Amino acid sequence: MASRTPTSTQLARELPALTTYITGHDKSTGATTIQEHRPATWKAVDNNGMAFNVGYTTSQFPLDMNDDKDITSHDQKLASGRLGLVSPGGTVLRYVDFAPGFESMMHRTTSLDYGIVLEGAIELILDSGEKQILHRGDSCVQRGTNHAWRNPSDQEWARVVYVLQDAQPLKVGGEVLREDLGRSSGEVPASGNSE
Repeated sequence: MASRTPTSTQLARELPALTTYITGHDKSTGATTIQEHRPATWKAVDNNGMAFNVGYTTSQFPLDMNDDKDITSHDQKLASGRLGLVSPGGTVLRYVDFAPGFESMMHRTTSLDYGIVLEGAIELILDSGEKQILHRGDSCVQRGTNHAWRNPSDQEWARVVYVLQDAQPLKVGGEVLREDLGRSSGEVPASGNSE
């Protein structure tokens, strides 16, 4: 049972709700403060097999936080509806809930990704056929490989948090490996960082 009531857009009703807390500074005193809290807004993907919640994005490095430019940029990117899996020149903090037994599309991004299992277990499947089950607390450093994720449970949802960082195109055997969204092409916008 979820300890925090899920929002209306959350598919995994038994998992706790998520909130992103954004810190900052009081403009008059300079004191640190939690200036915003944002409940999760989930987007169902792949026939409700998984759901995405974007906690935060950046669009440049190093980041300019003066006058809350980073927050404005994040809000504009989300409102545009054009955020792919990766934010060109920046980062994406994304939570993904996987339905019981669901296997994601085989896909590749032009990014370095940190994935950390928060709830349940998830199986990493590489296009070579190699597989690895990750349990709560385990992490995976995804380095531009073609891969899929599968929830091995037939009863419980799994939740993984990912931090995706834009990367230079990867060359293997003289071939440039570009983003490939597999069956989710069109449902998930192209990132636009591997053209």
